[in-house]
Amino acid sequence: MTVSTSSATTTAQPPEAPRRSAALIVATLSLCGIVVSLQQTLLLPLLPMLPDLLDASADSTSWLVTATLLTGAIATPTVTRLADMYGKRRMMVLTLAISVLGSILGAFSEDLVLLIVARALQGVGMAVVPVGIAIMRDELPRERIPLGVALMSATLAIGAGVGLPLSGLISEHLDWHAIFWATGAVGIVLLIAAMVVLPESPVRTRGTFDFRGALLLSAALTALMLALSKGSHWGWGSPTTLGLVAGGGVLLAIWVPVELRTPSPLVDLRVSSRRSVVLVNSASVLVGFAMFANMLLTTQLLQMPEASGYGLGLGILETGWWMVPNAAAFGLMAPVSAWLTRRFGPQVTALSGALLMGVAYVARVFLSDDLAQVVIGSVAVGVGTAMVYGALPTMIMRAVPVTETASANGLNVLLRSIGTTSASAIVAAVTSASVVTIAGEEATSEGAISLLFWLAAAAALVGAAVLFPTLGMQDFAPEADRSGTATSSRPNCVVRGKVVDANARPVRNAVVTVLTMEGAAVDWGHADSDGQVAVAVPGHGDYFIVTSADGWQPRSRIVTVDVEAGLPPLVLRDRLTLDGTITDSDGVPIEGVLVILTHHAGEVVTSTRTDHDGRYAVPRPPNGRYVLSAICDTGATGARPVTVWEANRTADLTLGTPLA
Repeated sequence: MTVSTSSATTTAQPPEAPRRSAALIVATLSLCGIVVSLQQTLLLPLLPMLPDLLDASADSTSWLVTATLLTGAIATPTVTRLADMYGKRRMMVLTLAISVLGSILGAFSEDLVLLIVARALQGVGMAVVPVGIAIMRDELPRERIPLGVALMSATLAIGAGVGLPLSGLISEHLDWHAIFWATGAVGIVLLIAAMVVLPESPVRTRGTFDFRGALLLSAALTALMLALSKGSHWGWGSPTTLGLVAGGGVLLAIWVPVELRTPSPLVDLRVSSRRSVVLVNSASVLVGFAMFANMLLTTQLLQMPEASGYGLGLGILETGWWMVPNAAAFGLMAPVSAWLTRRFGPQVTALSGALLMGVAYVARVFLSDDLAQVVIGSVAVGVGTAMVYGALPTMIMRAVPVTETASANGLNVLLRSIGTTSASAIVAAVTSASVVTIAGEEATSEGAISLLFWLAAAAALVGAAVLFPTLGMQDFAPEADRSGTATSSRPNCVVRGKVVDANARPVRNAVVTVLTMEGAAVDWGHADSDGQVAVAVPGHGDYFIVTSADGWQPRSRIVTVDVEAGLPPLVLRDRLTLDGTITDSDGVPIEGVLVILTHHAGEVVTSTRTDHDGRYAVPRPPNGRYVLSAICDTGATGARPVTVWEANRTADLTLGTPLA
């Protein structure tokens, strides 16, 4: 290990600006999340009435939901990346302003096309939640982050629960345009509050925005979300649906290598592909499915005709009121989830919540006979969901660099949204395929409801299985919060640098870890395709920096960081090698032997020739199983398996007698 020391001592940190009240920041952000959720859900109970109100077909009015899903999916990764680059408060205000504009447009619109545009603008508000979580990480004291994150995550469910009875009240006593007036008026108030209360984070990565990646991902998400949301109308086997799925898959296949080659990509796939992040994001899709299935199936049971023998025959307003306990469970569980996260860790909290959801769903298969059982079952699932939703963002933040907080949470929220959209599509497919006629009216069969409960239980339990390996992973240790260091300073300045080799050529995919002189974690970052890396530090001073890359000898050094000047070049000098000696059957080294390294699956990795001492050396390949083979001019050959792991590796080989 090469160490260079600096004679400079750690400089005094610049005084931090007075911080806003943590409670005020949490309250403002949570209310913003609730109003955005209301914008998404208030219109849903009125969908059956909209064809008559707008003189349009049911298929046409369903675009009022599809438009929101599409723009939410497209806006989330784009807005969150822009938030990391140019300021989280700025993007929070812009996102709220766009969603409020959608509410105002909807309040004045009678035309279906204008209403679809209004709903599309409202969908942009979906990005408020991940950006709000990122602001909390930057601004809240370390001990307050779990509670703030749990409340922010709960806003989606709280807004949905409040939206149902509120929508019922509006439909019974006011014109349906009041839905847009209500969210628009509250949105304006919260927009002003956000501008006044929220501070702008100094943690900004800057760089050039990845327009190419944004366009490709937006097109892919549009195709896939359209297929999911409209598949039940068009037919799951229709050419349109299948074509959209295929097109979305092809675009994603193009997008991935483009992102890996792009400096400052829209989504840092190197971070997102880390095992810890993949596990959390996979669980998010499954839990999102189970969460939304709870809302859909509970409302169906409450509204199903009593003549069915399993429905309760309630109206929209009554159904809304009985969904309020589920929303209340999310709000009340937020401090519990935060306490569990602080006491046992977010992994235990998320795993316990997923298991509770699965068990509750299994119980609901057999215990959904009366109002009490339906409501208690719904609340039990909601309690488990609140635990998972409160813990997942904390797990994401502990597993990614400070500079990737918003975009990483944006991807997580997007995947949750894909889970909820999938739940809507599967519930619609199952219920439409299993219909019975009761008193002259069509209704979903009891068997279909039970099947959906089993599917939701399976999703939750598989989510728990996915989360189980996270229990022993250090990625989720409290130190990874990096919301405070040993010197009680938080990383709030982004410095950039470049990882290069001894010839000043960029080293791709390097990892740079920054620690204080006392060994406390500060931040870490992945170098992009140009070797550029960005990390957040508390300010000027001395830091211990460790640089590593696959195939290179790691280096550590003490660096005096000047925030304005950035990091000095981080040089990796020594390549790790796979080397050895090629000898004949008598143990004599052979010069000029062709040495070939192939992967155990068959592809050629590299080749070289031995020197006059029979020695060969090739750059050390990634960890894995390989086959080392060689052939001499005399026709003698040899081969042996090689397992490459960690540092330099020596593999000698003796050639056999040439074939006659």
